[in-house]
Amino acid sequence: MNDQKTPRNAAITRRALLGSGAGAAIVSSGLVHAATRIASTDFVIRTSDLSIAVTVLSDRAFRVRVAPVGAPPATPGEMLAPIAKPPVPRRIREGSRTRLTLPQAQCVWDEATGCLSFHDGAGNLLLSEAPGSRHVAQSTIGNEPTLAVAQGFVSPADERLYGTGCFQDGHLDIRGLPRRLTQVNTQISQPFVLSSKGYGLLWHNPGMAELNRPDRPIVLTRQAAAGDARMADVTTSTGNARVERRDAVFTGKFTVPQGARYAFLLDLNRKMSSRHYVEIDGKPMTDHTNLWLPPTASFIGKLAAGEHSVLVRAGDEDVPVLHFAPVEDRTTWWSPVSEGIDYVVIAGPTAVEVMAGYHALLGPQPMMPLWALGYIHCRERFHSSDEIIATAREFRARKLPCDMMVQDWQYWGKYGWNAMRFDEDHYPDPAGLVRDLHATDMRLMLSVWSKVGKETALGKDVAAKGFYIPGTEWIDFFNPVAARFYARQQNQKLASLGIDAWWQDATEPENDDLVGRPIYAAPGRTQPGEKRRNLYPLQVSRTVYEEQRRAYPDKRVMILTRSAAPGQQRYGAATWSGDIGHDWETLKRQIPAGLNMAAAGQAWWTVDAGGFFRPGKGQYTDPAYQERFLRWFQFATFLPLTRVHGYMTDTEFWRYGETVERIARLYLELRYRLLPYTYALAAEASAAGMPLIRPLVFDFPHDPKALDQVHAYMFGSAIHVAPVLAAGVKTWDVYLPVSDGGWYDFWTGEHREGGRTHTVPVTLDHIPLHVRAGSILPLGPVGQSTAGLLGGALDLLIYPGRDGAASLYEDDGLTYRYEQGAAARMSLEWKHATGVLTLGARRGSYSGMTNSRVIRAHLMRPGISALSVSPGMAVDYAGRAKQMILST
Repeated sequence: MNDQKTPRNAAITRRALLGSGAGAAIVSSGLVHAATRIASTDFVIRTSDLSIAVTVLSDRAFRVRVAPVGAPPATPGEMLAPIAKPPVPRRIREGSRTRLTLPQAQCVWDEATGCLSFHDGAGNLLLSEAPGSRHVAQSTIGNEPTLAVAQGFVSPADERLYGTGCFQDGHLDIRGLPRRLTQVNTQISQPFVLSSKGYGLLWHNPGMAELNRPDRPIVLTRQAAAGDARMADVTTSTGNARVERRDAVFTGKFTVPQGARYAFLLDLNRKMSSRHYVEIDGKPMTDHTNLWLPPTASFIGKLAAGEHSVLVRAGDEDVPVLHFAPVEDRTTWWSPVSEGIDYVVIAGPTAVEVMAGYHALLGPQPMMPLWALGYIHCRERFHSSDEIIATAREFRARKLPCDMMVQDWQYWGKYGWNAMRFDEDHYPDPAGLVRDLHATDMRLMLSVWSKVGKETALGKDVAAKGFYIPGTEWIDFFNPVAARFYARQQNQKLASLGIDAWWQDATEPENDDLVGRPIYAAPGRTQPGEKRRNLYPLQVSRTVYEEQRRAYPDKRVMILTRSAAPGQQRYGAATWSGDIGHDWETLKRQIPAGLNMAAAGQAWWTVDAGGFFRPGKGQYTDPAYQERFLRWFQFATFLPLTRVHGYMTDTEFWRYGETVERIARLYLELRYRLLPYTYALAAEASAAGMPLIRPLVFDFPHDPKALDQVHAYMFGSAIHVAPVLAAGVKTWDVYLPVSDGGWYDFWTGEHREGGRTHTVPVTLDHIPLHVRAGSILPLGPVGQSTAGLLGGALDLLIYPGRDGAASLYEDDGLTYRYEQGAAARMSLEWKHATGVLTLGARRGSYSGMTNSRVIRAHLMRPGISALSVSPGMAVDYAGRAKQMILST
């Protein structure tokens, strides 16, 4: 064994990080000095043919890299930000074991097993490599050498794993589940998992990865008869299209040696498909249909020993292959294209600590603009400035709160695809459009693609400069010169009009289109796209964010993009779940999809509420769809971003009748009243990486039944959300986690015990919402936009039953001055035994802040609705600490 040391890095500031494009992304291009390497190596183990390097990244994180002896050193990656002077571990030799100790984590090398293990600061085991599971093999991609690698980790039977991003397979706990991590419409792949055992793991590879790759194929035979043809309207990378779809049936048989749980991966061998359906012995194991679905789907089934029959329904053009393997007590990562095994372990032991540790490695995460937390109104699509303005005015006339209008694609009209120019025939004065919206306290988001039509004037310039990925119309954002050119074109042609937010659509690129294509590596050099296959969305967001901050340094950037990669958190980017359908099953699957995005460290995620693909003109009068639409919107109210969208649909609430409009108004007003709460959550996401929505493992890791809940979640630490996911129901079963003091029904105030499943009455107006005892829930006034809503009168709802604490955060909502400390914070503390509520002294200030405000405290009791509280106890708060005594 050898030990190598190199000098540590100096601290890297936010300004330096911004200027370097996360540093690592540019180092590999040769544009900055290699002194910005991520960290030095702290411990190296030499085996006969492999070198295992362990590097400290922080006081709770280790990076492990395994490569053939003599291989070049690891190149800095784009996912992680440069490290500001990581700590030096203490090394202890314990017989055949070597222990590296940090304040919050330990790493142990065991010569006897040839494995690394990872522990919390107290020495408790969190994760261990599985003996014999480390594999590094020479391979090629194109004509270039590469490595195919795999690494297994022990996974106890009671472990729950979350993460890997937004998938449409419906699973929340992914322990034992196969997943292929590629970037396609409706699937956002994040090579990060969060464990109920108290650790997080980043598979630090920019290419495709597979989790728990099953290795046993089932031979499928196509049946002669295919299904009837049907026509479908779909979106494509060239616009709307009407296509023919036809189903086909494939059958096969397979044998398992013993009864057990088996994991399956269906691979349709297409870039995208529209049907995931597998039967085993006549029982459906997965069943999901949408106009666009990822090429793979996964499930786990329990099978008896012996022979089994399988039936797959798929598209007529699909070539399905079904692989399976027994579920084992291990988690295995596999990458066919890599520089070596490369992973990062972050020690908790709590999910909060893991997220904070991951956030520290990712780098600074900016605040979203305040108006992004209001209602975002989309449709596919507005056809003119007049339509946008008329719709905005109608929102105001009907007193439906709204902060943003969104112009989807094809506004470029006669100028060609993504020409970065409005067609004046329909948008005669885009800058005037923006000014008119601003006059009503609304913003404009604009769809801008990373694809530029070659027939456009801009495209001809792109082609002349060699900035396209060969064989496509996608910009090569891995080329820093091409990226800078694109960003400045967007700035000069569009941002100069006053556009507020950017819908960077199809940043996969659509769909997984780097496969088989050369991309920029360094001046004069290319590399196979497979090497950085999953990082294209990161490059797009970085490009847009950095140029916008350079050009408009005091204006917060907001980006909405259909895909994401680790590290994108640094660039003001939010994601959504893509072009999904509208049915109950699709709605149901969005909940674990979003929670696994949160568990993978992506705090900003949302959906097309109502579904993107909709049921046509009949949707406006169809009671069944109206009910479904409301359940979608009620769910979306309690997401980081709230928006409606729909293909070939005018999505405005009033088009669905008085009942839909009335109930939508109720939830819109609630969303705006919750702004003090959600903005504090946004600040927590920015400061510590905590997601706004979170699976129950974050708050109730020791409640096994809570960990089984797939379709309920926490919105912050106070509000438990259980969306209604079926038609015509009068009650909904809700498991409330074990929590001292129990829970209160948000709508009725009824007190309910934790650790039990309750049958909760529901109406079309209400989904089950519960507030945890000990919570201090801040509510502001109803507003038609977020403008001016923070800093005024405030209602604090105190839910008794245990002690509690909360905090409020405010800033100007629009600029980056908070980075220099221009923000105000106030702590809140509730003591249940004494009935004392303490309003902490205000810390900090910002321009435009109201110095004095009225704060009303309300002690909640059974039977009191959160929306109909009594006047409460009021005080004038001017920044000094105050105590209020509330009778319990």
